[in-house]
Amino acid sequence: MSETTRGKPRKPRRAQHRRRRTTVLAAGVPLALIAAGALVYGENAQPEAAAAEAPAWATATADGFASVNSLGQNGTYGGRGGRTVTVRTLADLEKYATAAEPYVIVVAGTITMSPVGKEIKVASDKTIIGSGTSGHIVGGGFFLGPGVHNVIIRNLTIRDSYQGVWNDKDHDYDAIQMDGAHHVWIDHNDLRHMADGLIDVRKDSTNITVSWNKLSDNNKTFGIGWTENVVTDITIHHNWFHETEQRNPSTDNAAHAHLYNNVLEDTPGTAITSSYGNYSRGKTKMVLENSYFQGVKNPVIKDATASIVQRGNVFSGTSGRNESGGTAFDPKTYYGYTLDKAADLPALLKSGAGPRGSLGTTATTTAAAAATTLTVAKDGSGQYKTVQAAVNAVPANNPSRVVIAVKPGTYRETVKVPSNKPHVTIQGTGASRKDTVIVYNNASGTPKPGGGTYGTGGSATVAVEADDFQARNLTIANDFDEKANQHISGHQAVALRTASDKVFLDSVIVEGDQDTLLLDTAAKDRLGRVYMTNSYVTGNVDFIFGRATAVIDRSVITLKKRWDGTSAGYVTAPSTAANRKGILIANSTVTGAVSDRTFYLGRPWHAGGDATLDPQTTVRNTTLSAAIRSTPWTDMSGFSWKDDRFAEYKNTGPGAGSAGSDRPHLTDAQAADQEVTDWLSGWTPTAS
Repeated sequence: MSETTRGKPRKPRRAQHRRRRTTVLAAGVPLALIAAGALVYGENAQPEAAAAEAPAWATATADGFASVNSLGQNGTYGGRGGRTVTVRTLADLEKYATAAEPYVIVVAGTITMSPVGKEIKVASDKTIIGSGTSGHIVGGGFFLGPGVHNVIIRNLTIRDSYQGVWNDKDHDYDAIQMDGAHHVWIDHNDLRHMADGLIDVRKDSTNITVSWNKLSDNNKTFGIGWTENVVTDITIHHNWFHETEQRNPSTDNAAHAHLYNNVLEDTPGTAITSSYGNYSRGKTKMVLENSYFQGVKNPVIKDATASIVQRGNVFSGTSGRNESGGTAFDPKTYYGYTLDKAADLPALLKSGAGPRGSLGTTATTTAAAAATTLTVAKDGSGQYKTVQAAVNAVPANNPSRVVIAVKPGTYRETVKVPSNKPHVTIQGTGASRKDTVIVYNNASGTPKPGGGTYGTGGSATVAVEADDFQARNLTIANDFDEKANQHISGHQAVALRTASDKVFLDSVIVEGDQDTLLLDTAAKDRLGRVYMTNSYVTGNVDFIFGRATAVIDRSVITLKKRWDGTSAGYVTAPSTAANRKGILIANSTVTGAVSDRTFYLGRPWHAGGDATLDPQTTVRNTTLSAAIRSTPWTDMSGFSWKDDRFAEYKNTGPGAGSAGSDRPHLTDAQAADQEVTDWLSGWTPTAS
């Protein structure tokens, strides 16, 4: 976009970010994301535990409160970065689970605890994951003690420590117990028939996410508390509780308890009868959303000092207490998430909760196994010292995935992935997306060595012209110093430009000022779909723009002041072709240290004065800061936003506003046709 075409102003520097979460997307089940390093794990594993390639989701990162940066831990990613080992014996499982160094531990058979009730004391930085449905822990479980952090337990069946006494007070044999641990993710497990709790979150454990588990055949199922302090932050979503009597869960003195999209089911005629469902106790603040209660007695209860805010729950055949009251919190101030419809949950969870046997043979896994990995390290310890050198090494028209694994460091270079090099992933291998940075400082008006200037598109630090591109766990930035370059015209400075189809951006930071993120297509008549999730975009003027069909989902959009310290700007500038979908911002947060009512959500960019374009931005289910103007859309270069497609739906926060002629809102029927899946149009972004 040229400065003359758009007639727009300019920018300043950077912002900090927090939170981390995962997705995606197979039959409604959030499969997780493979780290590039998983492709080379295991080559040095010790002989007593066979080396193994991790399943395609073994190196995922958590969502919910486990994704929030706190206590010196940036999200929850388990053993990513450590070796992957397969274990089949108790001795090997205990050896690697208790080791000081990180491991991805793949359980590939049934391991029986000895003595009965044994709980392995898991150390920090571990992923313990079942291989398909074969990973069973029988007669015991896992214990995470004080200070243990960054632990993932997934895809396991943990069962059968039951000692014959239903209300057993003598055998504290849990499936998973935490005492003072933090940043723990428990996901896709089958937990059942234990002597005590299936999950106990105790003694100020915090930053916990429990998701997509089956919990069954148990009395004291899931307890949270055992403390006078009020520090626990916990997310519980997409779990299927069935034939469990009490603690479903019982939540005592939790600072923030977010429960959503769970199913609690009490089947008539069985030996187990529910006594209560979700219980908020002490000083707990609980948000309970879009869950499904079937046949449960006392489905939702609270004591006099606790809070429960209910939204969108379904109660079928329930009886007794169903309570709410008090004030709680807005989960979206901590992380992004998407609610499934409560009515859909019984079918969704009965097919999707618990261990996923098919994951070991999915196309995702097959593609990962076949992938080539090229390593980049500034210090010469990799195959290449620059990212561009690794891209250059990818063969033209490569038929399968090439993962460019970039070690932590700052890489001051420009990178171009040309159209004849599809299926490329650029993956930072550090513990945080801030550890690996690709940055440069070209602007539209920067002189080129051979004459002329770069132009807006040419200023990009990273330019992607190849289909099926993926980037994750890194920062892409343009640090052009606008204040120091007032002598040149054209201050647009792109960090990332995409001009291709099926671009998947996960857990990335894209930083700049004006024109930070250019989401384009290869040509006006070509489709270009982009899905960005768990990510951060920072800028001030038209900093998410272009003609792509692009989704910004579950992400943070940070507004920056201009180079001269003033606040004013525009989040989006779509240039969508007619009959195409434009930019969708969903389930996200718009924030930043700027003045109130100074930023527009968007304006229509009719590139080159093309009146046939039909720009579109939809912002829905997103938290808007007070920086957003009360009339959030504006005209551009002689084109009225009212002639194009700009709308909101169910946004929240101080920047949200009621519908009006200057602030159109979608109806429920219109919003049903503007979901993420409508934008992706048959494409399911899958990590590889």
